[in-house]
Amino acid sequence: MNTLKNDLFLRACKREKIERTPIWIMRQAGRYLPEYRAVRKKADFLTMCKTPELAAEVTLQPIDLIGVDAAIIFSDILVIPEAMGMHLEMHEGRGPVFPSPIRTLEDLNNLKTIDPFADLNYVLDAVSLTKRELNDRVPLIGFSGSPWTLLTYMVEGSGSKNFANVKKMIYNNPSLAHAILEKLSSAISVYLSAKIEAGANAVQIFDTWGGILSQDDYQEFSLQYVEKIISEITRKDEPVIYFPKGVHSNLDKLANCGADVLGLDWTMDLGKVRSEVGDKVALQGNMDPTVLYGTDEVIKKNALKTLKSFGNGSGHVFNLGHGILPDIPPSNAKALVNFIKENSQQFHS
Repeated sequence: MNTLKNDLFLRACKREKIERTPIWIMRQAGRYLPEYRAVRKKADFLTMCKTPELAAEVTLQPIDLIGVDAAIIFSDILVIPEAMGMHLEMHEGRGPVFPSPIRTLEDLNNLKTIDPFADLNYVLDAVSLTKRELNDRVPLIGFSGSPWTLLTYMVEGSGSKNFANVKKMIYNNPSLAHAILEKLSSAISVYLSAKIEAGANAVQIFDTWGGILSQDDYQEFSLQYVEKIISEITRKDEPVIYFPKGVHSNLDKLANCGADVLGLDWTMDLGKVRSEVGDKVALQGNMDPTVLYGTDEVIKKNALKTLKSFGNGSGHVFNLGHGILPDIPPSNAKALVNFIKENSQQFHS
């Protein structure tokens, strides 16, 4: 039974009639908040991810401080490869690093099959704890990276400009790439199912590097695995959001991948996508995150433009087209949230 005091986000995901457009912000529990940085002073990033009390504390911050309509559990997409046995390091300024990347069949055979209740129980504990502390104020979102996006980090060993190693793998040893993607897909579907079991009201799959693939390669090495995961998630009516950043083609296929919501980056025309996919899926997004550097007037003007682009009716979750940047003033994020809350009713009359 749904006892949520504010279930606008879930209703929008299901394209039900709502009074106003809900809003949450990718990376809302993060470095732009002084309160987050205060917690971060006490513990490094991975320790925060692995300490349910700290993860819950920063997950709740934007609910209290910014007033968003959904919480997203504080974690990282790379906890899965780490649980499979890869050594993960987080370097300030450089981001995540796997000192021993996956390049061979032997490397793949060394990856263990994970049981989320044993190997990632700290994430599930964080979900349950956050859920209790939220006290039904807003829904809680769990998430994972897509198999392809995880593969890029696992093979490159860190972030990359041209993704040469993972591209070499898909062209020179596609069967190895598919074997790793297969293993990741199974891990992700049980992981997301476990998050739902622990109390997540919705889950999002981040395909951050989907856009670096050609259209055919994207279908072969990313989309088919996302479809497989979505079909295997154990859920009652919890929505699944798929965010394929930089993927501008195959919209009809994206709309039919099984996700309830399609996340769009800021380079997409929300209205055009809506007219193309019709009512197959709800849409999430997609204001340019850098608009939040602007004045109140600039923020309001662009927020209104985004609302108008989607147009009237339900099925829109307002968000940025990617994560909020670390040097955005929290007051600007709050101004955006307040503007959406006060001005989106006109699109739902």
